[in-house]
Amino acid sequence: MDRKPKSLKIKAARTRKYHSSTGDNEMVDRVYKTDLPRLKNALEEMRGKFSNLDTKTDWTNLRIKPLLKHIESLEHVMNSPKFSQELLRLRIGVGMFHSDLVYLRENVRELEKVLQFEKNRHA
Repeated sequence: MDRKPKSLKIKAARTRKYHSSTGDNEMVDRVYKTDLPRLKNALEEMRGKFSNLDTKTDWTNLRIKPLLKHIESLEHVMNSPKFSQELLRLRIGVGMFHSDLVYLRENVRELEKVLQFEKNRHA
């Protein structure tokens, strides 16, 4: 006879119904798994472009390197087996990851503006 409280039985049933124990939840992961590499590539490309410019501000050390470290930490969390099996990540984690993506996207956009300004200034 199973002695689990009824609430735990219902929670376990919902978990099995909505989450596979072997894979990621495509609904959530698809955006992160495509955006993080895209943003990382954009930052690495900008790092190279900024290194070719003679600017007073070291944008690579000031913004690009910290943003790349942040992306690497998010990728580490996304690929950890513990995280991929957590039920709460769909309820709570999505909001946190979404705010990270908004933050990263906005920083990449602003760095692109700075890069364009610096290119025009040196032209």
